[in-house]
Amino acid sequence: MKAGAEEAGEAPQDDAPKTAVNRGISRLDFIMRIVAVIGTFGSAVAMGTTSESFPLFTQFIRFRAKYNDLPTFTFFVVANVIVTAYLILSLLLSIFHIVKSDARVTRTVLIIFDMAMLAFLTSGASAATAIVYLAHKGNTRANWFAICQQFNSFCERVSGSLVGSFIAILVLMLLIVLSAVALSRN
Repeated sequence: MKAGAEEAGEAPQDDAPKTAVNRGISRLDFIMRIVAVIGTFGSAVAMGTTSESFPLFTQFIRFRAKYNDLPTFTFFVVANVIVTAYLILSLLLSIFHIVKSDARVTRTVLIIFDMAMLAFLTSGASAATAIVYLAHKGNTRANWFAICQQFNSFCERVSGSLVGSFIAILVLMLLIVLSAVALSRN
């Protein structure tokens, strides 16, 4: 009976549990990609719309803080937007893996691009984290003063933006491991 199923082009009975597990992994991959899209898109929007100003002595002299005053924050926004676009496009391959769970080449391509996007997003988030740390703590040796006492709302939004980005980094790490497990099962 088993040989007849193989000759007719059907999958042997032994592959059914393996295929079901790979489909489950593919569904989890799809859901995790959506979570990462939400994290990166939310981070880009939160950082990109961050702006605060306060009067110094009079209403005519105002100090302002915007995300694009610092190239590091601009790089952070660009990195999050690029990774968001990639994750949205990768949802198509994730759907393909749900339908065809034994695809190896596309999983390998996803692993490679996921690692590249992980490195890109990590570099943007790490650089922005260094600036946020200086904004909160300052550096007395370099005479850089902590600005978060004056720009409290700005610092809170920027810090929240970093949280979303680091959640996406964690999800991308898990996606790479998940894709590697699915690839090793084929």
